[in-house]
Amino acid sequence: MMFLQHKNIVLGVTGGIAAYKCAELVRRLKDHGANVRVVITNGGKAFITPLTLQAVSGNPVAESLLDPAAEAAMGHIELAKWADLVLIAPATANTIARLSAGMADDLLATICLATAAPIAIAPAMNQQMWHAIATQQNIDTIKKRSVHVWGPGAGEQACGDVGFGRMLEPNEIVQHCLDFFDDNHADLLAGQHWVITAGPTREAIDPVRYISNHSSGKMGFAIAQAAQHLGAKVTIIAGPVNLAVPDNCQCIDVQSAVEMHKAALSQVANATVFVACAAVADYRVAKVSEQKIKKTDSNNAMNIALVKNPDIVADVAALDNKPFTVGFAAETQDVEQYAKGKLQRKKLDMIAANNVAKQGQGFNSDDNALMVFWLSGQKKLALTNKVELAKQLVATINDRMLDD
Repeated sequence: MMFLQHKNIVLGVTGGIAAYKCAELVRRLKDHGANVRVVITNGGKAFITPLTLQAVSGNPVAESLLDPAAEAAMGHIELAKWADLVLIAPATANTIARLSAGMADDLLATICLATAAPIAIAPAMNQQMWHAIATQQNIDTIKKRSVHVWGPGAGEQACGDVGFGRMLEPNEIVQHCLDFFDDNHADLLAGQHWVITAGPTREAIDPVRYISNHSSGKMGFAIAQAAQHLGAKVTIIAGPVNLAVPDNCQCIDVQSAVEMHKAALSQVANATVFVACAAVADYRVAKVSEQKIKKTDSNNAMNIALVKNPDIVADVAALDNKPFTVGFAAETQDVEQYAKGKLQRKKLDMIAANNVAKQGQGFNSDDNALMVFWLSGQKKLALTNKVELAKQLVATINDRMLDD
């Protein structure tokens, strides 16, 4: 389905290494029906050629404010009026600073000043540049002018640093565009409060070691974003993750399962829906060492006594005035059997199960697939990116609540 049909998007490509992803971004926007015209800066041309972007967009690429042929028809004004959305991806620290200052010394900056269309940016830069006071002040300034800021993501960067500053992947940016233009269901969950757990927990062994797992938190944060977009008040209870909190969502940061349990029970009293998406450690260390446990020549083995952690989703489901309670089952075998058993044993309203043993889905992946079960039925959500999957899951949850 072409959800961006007849939408005109001006894509501004600036001088960041992530510019190489813009060919894929243009293709994905066009797959959804968008008309795309590219404006590239001199810096952008150092990373990707105008000819490549012309080939994938099907339109000439605009490069210069002082192009006599283009400006004979007032090209910058024509593009500014044509756009339904001006999207800058990647948006470098320099580009963001120039937007904040209101400069008009190149074609892209001039279009941004001349357009009445909304503007969105997908930041991309070194993690230290992103966290710099000047950059954050510039971000605050353009947000106050209603510029939409999508990202950045976190992870390993081209320079070798790790942290926030990566441009979102093309499919994530496309999803933001889809959400931006989809106003039909913006208040579908209005009045609801969704509490969502996300990410791993860390169970301390000593001051430097802990027990954890591979959960990135991407699925839980995507669910939060999807629910908030449909009008819900959203509270995320997050273990240690490297993810930006979705706009207009509250986030409570925790480390251990005990901390997550306490936060969850404190938030669900006025919740409509509770989604237990976090990968919570089943056990914790019975006695955490106050000092680092030293390795010696004589201790070839380390024996650690473990005790069970509280069962967060079961305790929420057992409340007298419980919210609609959704569990997750990350399994490596017999997925349906284990998921249905957990659904009944813990008295859940719904459970979403996935096979984390499959390559390319589950923990630390951008994609996932789910089998969703409730007492009277089930639904398969096919493999797709987690942002789209989250929207499908949120819709499924809401449908079941209405049926009940």
